Amino acid sequence: MSSGKTAVLLLNVGTPDSPSVKDVRRYLFEFLNDPRVIDIPWLLRKILVNLIIVPFRAPKSAKLYKLLWNKNGSPLLFHGNTVKEKLQEQLGENYTTFLAMRYGNPNIRDVMPAIKAGEFSKLIVVPMFPHYAASSSGTAIEAVMNHLKNWEVIPEVKFTGQFYNNPLFLNAFCERIESYHPEKYDHVVFSYHGLPISHITRIHPGNDCVSCTCDKQFPAHGNFCYKATCYETTRLLASQLGLPEGQFSQSFQSRLSNNWLKPFTDKLLIKKGNDGVKRILVVAPAFVADCLETTVELGTDYKNQFIKAGGEQLEYVESLNDLPAWIQTLKSLVETR
Repeated sequence: MSSGKTAVLLLNVGTPDSPSVKDVRRYLFEFLNDPRVIDIPWLLRKILVNLIIVPFRAPKSAKLYKLLWNKNGSPLLFHGNTVKEKLQEQLGENYTTFLAMRYGNPNIRDVMPAIKAGEFSKLIVVPMFPHYAASSSGTAIEAVMNHLKNWEVIPEVKFTGQFYNNPLFLNAFCERIESYHPEKYDHVVFSYHGLPISHITRIHPGNDCVSCTCDKQFPAHGNFCYKATCYETTRLLASQLGLPEGQFSQSFQSRLSNNWLKPFTDKLLIKKGNDGVKRILVVAPAFVADCLETTVELGTDYKNQFIKAGGEQLEYVESLNDLPAWIQTLKSLVETR
């Protein structure tokens, strides 16, 4: 019998259970074997991931995760649980909020049975990715649907979409950025997680990703183009913050090869340092919670590279984490579904 209540499922990428090599290896194995992440033929992917990438990358990644880990464990998981609890308070008794990770724990495969047991009338799935990408939102939604298709009774299901241009989301990020006083810096860099160019090309096969002018204006084919929506996010945030043209740049980080979206954040920061730029503020609007890519990659690795190139200060803007304005954004996303 239906409970008459609504289940809300928050989704994020995931995190290892610990910074040990064993747990990082298990996490990378699950993550990189996803065909939506590495989109090459099955056998080639198995050989590449299981025999080359994971064995060599796991020990290196484990060292980085040890830098990320704190008294609360993984920041991504800690903030995720905090957001879940605070959103539950805001939504009230007619909703029950769950958190699941696409990879690692709490895993979608373990959370979905709990939702099924609750016999909810409605399920609202919230991928916490501002911009759509097949390797983030797409794979998380697919995993949920793979579980739902085996249920005897499927409740009403709603998926929230990308929200990069949602006014509440933009307000939340602007609030965070303004607390760092961007006017005190020589330059602001908006850094987004990179993607292989091939992922973008599949979204609009008739439009060349490299020559596209989406960095200047939003194109007609850009609705689900990760690159186009990232540039639109930068324009919207810069406009709301009052940043003049020339005082900000956009780039992409965390690449695995040179065939990923450019410009690369590390290369951009090194060039800025070589050009005499001394103080840079870095914002990562594709991440709603701090993680390895923000705290360690941007806040430590890229910072050191910038200073080595001649810069004096690089400050990374803390992500939304459990900012009250972010909780209100999620509440609005849920209630409008």
